[in-house]
Amino acid sequence: MKVRSLVVTLFILGIVSLSSLAQNAVQFSLSEAQDYALDNSYLIRNSKLDVTIAQKQVWETISSGLPQISATASYNQNLNLPVSLIPAVMFGGEEGEYISVKFGQDFNSNFGFQVNQLIFDGSYIVGVSSAQIYLNLSAQAQEKTEIEVKHAVAQAYYATLVARENLKVMKEFLEITQKLEGDTKAMYENGFVEEMDVDQMQLNVQNAENEIVKAEREIKISEMVLKYTMGMDMDIDLELTNELDDFVDPLLSGDEMGYGFDYVNHIDYKMIDTQREVAEKLLLLEKSTFLPTLSGYYNWTKTAYGNQANLFKDSVPWYRSSMWGINLSLPIFSAGMKRSRVNQARFDLDKAINDQELAELTLQKDYLTAVANMESSVETLKNIIDSKELAKRIYDKTTIKYNNGISSSTELSQNETQFVEAQASWVASVMALLNSKINLDKAIGE
Repeated sequence: MKVRSLVVTLFILGIVSLSSLAQNAVQFSLSEAQDYALDNSYLIRNSKLDVTIAQKQVWETISSGLPQISATASYNQNLNLPVSLIPAVMFGGEEGEYISVKFGQDFNSNFGFQVNQLIFDGSYIVGVSSAQIYLNLSAQAQEKTEIEVKHAVAQAYYATLVARENLKVMKEFLEITQKLEGDTKAMYENGFVEEMDVDQMQLNVQNAENEIVKAEREIKISEMVLKYTMGMDMDIDLELTNELDDFVDPLLSGDEMGYGFDYVNHIDYKMIDTQREVAEKLLLLEKSTFLPTLSGYYNWTKTAYGNQANLFKDSVPWYRSSMWGINLSLPIFSAGMKRSRVNQARFDLDKAINDQELAELTLQKDYLTAVANMESSVETLKNIIDSKELAKRIYDKTTIKYNNGISSSTELSQNETQFVEAQASWVASVMALLNSKINLDKAIGE
């Protein structure tokens, strides 16, 4: 009985410990959330697979110029040997008569192998030299995906912090409103205010409760977006270790405004420059079609014949044959088709050069625009903060006046609405500032 009780106790403790572990939230700073996304995001997984595929395709290109060996084997039974007619006079017969004969045996088998080796092919040389460019393009695509995922995580992280801060303010506002409602009811019971004032306070409480429901819904949505972007299970609880001020204060103080810009190191410019290199290689590839192709081969076979099904007896002879040779293919005339394809490739290269120059101007334009938007967002948020603090002071003063019977419930309700609108403007302005920071990072290529 004691043993049984001990087992039950351990089982219950195990369940309790597992339950407590399941309830523990996973903590993430912004950088930790981004690192987690780089390991678990489905977009990142696919981009890594694309790089692996590119590596395999590079080896596929290289291996096409290495020795190619193939083996063949066959076993045949001639159900009806072909019949040939030969003049009978060859065997002492009459002139004009023919004798039907069958050449061959009922069974035959052979096996062998062939080796092919490319000696010279201009397109192969260009393809091998282009392999690294193709691999670089895949790696750059992965880098761009990683940057985009980190930006998406940052945006969702910021949205969650802003939503939580908004909920905290709305809860504080609800407590104030509920206290006012209680005070108003007491004043009504003592005959100092009208019933309409009580109704107005109840309406204000309901409005504050609705704002809290809205804020809680925004938190849930932003957390789901954050988990989705990170590639995390939706059932896991998140605890964000960064505070909103960690990101907003440096921007307001101008500590993170001293960015430099070098478009050459921007991932978009690197990719467009690689596309130009690809266009150059495609032009060389089309030019290489004017060159000859040279390859060598070697064949070896062994064959056996017999009228018995079993050709693998020691008494059955096997006859060997082998040969080697060189194949040369020299293009002579294509009616202008190859030259037309070369011209098309040359025009594609010109387009790639134009795209590269356009990308340089576009990146510079995006950077200057992002800096201007950042500066504008900083000034806007500073003004919104002042307006929010002013609306809060007006509301607090009106509350004092209302408690002293100097202000009406209608005026208090109007000031309450003004404060809620100022809070909503603050939420939108903070998100606009943080999004401006993300857009500036994108413009810089970070």
